[in-house]
Amino acid sequence: MSEHYYSRKPSTESNPAKWQIELKGNSFRFKTDNGVFSKKEVDFGSRLLIDTFELNKAGGLILDVGCGYGPIGLSLAKAFPEVMVHMVDVNERAIMLAEENASENKVTNVKIYESDRLTGVEEKEFDAILTNPPIRAGKKVVHDIFEQSFLHLAEGGELWVVIQKKQGAPSAMEKMKELFGEVDIAAKSKGYFILKSVKC
Repeated sequence: MSEHYYSRKPSTESNPAKWQIELKGNSFRFKTDNGVFSKKEVDFGSRLLIDTFELNKAGGLILDVGCGYGPIGLSLAKAFPEVMVHMVDVNERAIMLAEENASENKVTNVKIYESDRLTGVEEKEFDAILTNPPIRAGKKVVHDIFEQSFLHLAEGGELWVVIQKKQGAPSAMEKMKELFGEVDIAAKSKGYFILKSVKC
């Protein structure tokens, strides 16, 4: 496979689509396109992560790693207006769409920027980091995200991950336990696991 949504510059021809959805009690209108993850709908795993996530600190900082066109980060920013949400992706087309979708849905408490994993993220005191990791990019990339997330979390900060059992949930749990000392299954449904670890 020569290209996927983890490519920095998708070469697939642009063919935008727009649709509406309700997430975390708010209505959204999203613009999506070829070359980004889950173009036609918010995928089940992301929705499960959005629904399961609980804010552990009012007025804190959240990071959405691999934000795509923005469903996770924007839905949380709208649900928790007192929080600043950073949203990053390696895919330039995804970043442009996330910025458009933030504007379209009048979400202002976000910072959206390009980053390969967390290499472009300067903030080191996030209260929560969420990711629907790019499984197709390989285990090393996924585990890099976990390792870098640990370094960018504040004390007591939480890493939230959605992953399918058949796409590496057991090894993800093992890696998170190695880094954080513990990992909890916050939810599971239809083969998807929501994993949570706390930095102590």
